[in-house]
Amino acid sequence: MAGGMVQTGRMKKFLLAAALLASSAAPLPSQLPKVNDGKAARARPSSRIINADQLLEDVRILSADAMEGRGAGTAGGAMARAYIIRRFADAGLKPLWPSYEQPFDLPPGEDGKAREGANVVGLVRGRNHPERFVVVTAHYDHLGIRNGQIYNGADDNASGVAAILQLAAHFSRDRPDNSLIFAALDAEEIGLVGASAFVKQLRAEGRDVALNVNLDMVSHNDRGELYAAGAYRTPALRPYLEQVAARAPVHLLLGHDRPDEGHDDWTNQSDQYAFHKAGVPWVYFGVEDHKDYHKPTDDFETITPVFFVHAAETILDAVEVLDANLPSATAKKAGA
Repeated sequence: MAGGMVQTGRMKKFLLAAALLASSAAPLPSQLPKVNDGKAARARPSSRIINADQLLEDVRILSADAMEGRGAGTAGGAMARAYIIRRFADAGLKPLWPSYEQPFDLPPGEDGKAREGANVVGLVRGRNHPERFVVVTAHYDHLGIRNGQIYNGADDNASGVAAILQLAAHFSRDRPDNSLIFAALDAEEIGLVGASAFVKQLRAEGRDVALNVNLDMVSHNDRGELYAAGAYRTPALRPYLEQVAARAPVHLLLGHDRPDEGHDDWTNQSDQYAFHKAGVPWVYFGVEDHKDYHKPTDDFETITPVFFVHAAETILDAVEVLDANLPSATAKKAGA
């Protein structure tokens, strides 16, 4: 493509991003929970209360029509990436590599032309074990525009990205025992391409990755149910996840990780699969499919805000518990 066309695309990206940032004072849903009251406040220390307004605002911006569905290799995906980089910096993350972006090649598009995707990767260095890493991931891409309809992917997976931004801000203030890598991954929807490129680079560098915590669809459930998968594969995780479930402000269920016939196994259904194949223990937080899954109706207006805030609090609690107990939580790994 001609350089002029690329420059025009970049200018459009930044103008649209500026417009979205300028609109960030728009009102949020009236059912926004008062997270300093009620069950959430009684269940966990105040230090674990997340910024509900910012959590929802990040989802609103990432799932806006202007992001054009955040398709991998598209202008909308690039604009979402620019926003996430800004928010990583705001959250206090440092780049793991020379910049926040980790570019990689995408499969050719329908026109046969080469395309590029990019993960966004930041770091909070651990206080006691900086050489050991917990990797917290959420993919930011979605389905883009299909047949003239924008697939905004508010739950899938603007919600996971918004949640890791809250975790990043928390751990930047209250540093973890182990180093935490936060990665907003690209190209999950076309075959976990970004996750595979990310794990490949971590392995090439010999990073000691002890655990992956992956977030994919954590904002939309009318029954208040959030699943944590992975304990079947790594049984030593179970007591720590059960500890979190016992005090969670959502109904945290363990499951969707058994390969037996009759079980809906999520092991290969999101980016944690790239870590699984590399032998890294993982926990996958997500909700079961809902009526808006992979439909143009997966908009900001259809998420469940109260549930989402409490789900983010629950995930934060889990990451704190797992970070504090990492060697014993990942000591034993079941067969694939």
